[in-house]
Amino acid sequence: MRLRINGKEQETPALATLADLAQWLELPAFGSAVELNGQVVRKADYPASGLRDGDQLEVVRLVGGG
Repeated sequence: MRLRINGKEQETPALATLADLAQWLELPAFGSAVELNGQVVRKADYPASGLRDGDQLEVVRLVGGG
């Protein structure tokens, strides 16, 4: 499957949902957000949010500091 993640084309294993993507990317349970094709998706909706070849995603991980 080919996805555009943070502006870069990536070949990924067959990922059915955003929950699969989050697991594959090892996203933390807190401090991250995903936008799918221009729409921010709530974490509660990851299991129901299907992925298709060519989807565009923006993945943000929050970083703390001072």
